[in-house]
Amino acid sequence: MIVRSFQDVEGTDRHVKSRSGTWESKRIVLAREGVGFSLHETTVYAGTETTMWYANHIEAVLCVEGETELTNEETGEKHLITPGTMYLLDGHEKHTLRPKVDSRFVCVFNPPVTGREDHDENGVYPLLTEEATA
Repeated sequence: MIVRSFQDVEGTDRHVKSRSGTWESKRIVLAREGVGFSLHETTVYAGTETTMWYANHIEAVLCVEGETELTNEETGEKHLITPGTMYLLDGHEKHTLRPKVDSRFVCVFNPPVTGREDHDENGVYPLLTEEATA
């Protein structure tokens, strides 16, 4: 059994801040745990814009705080994401987040991320692998 809080990962290698300065992620479950998914708390900052495209991962995202405009870059559809709203990138959709206020999300990735990923110039996480150590 693993018991860990988001506070436990602050300031460790599991607490990742984007090179762009638009988001930070606390990665509470990673590939090294060997459970088939990763679990993160991600904060996106008000007034920023982040375009992402998870070509190698499926991501489910649950908003727990804030208000963010989500744009599906493939269709142009826009959605207002507020607490209690979930979106699922089951088709690897390229998307853009424009938070109106700082917004927090709980995110699940499959396959799990290792914790070393950051978005490349296309907004893609590389597909990194790691042996489970839990």
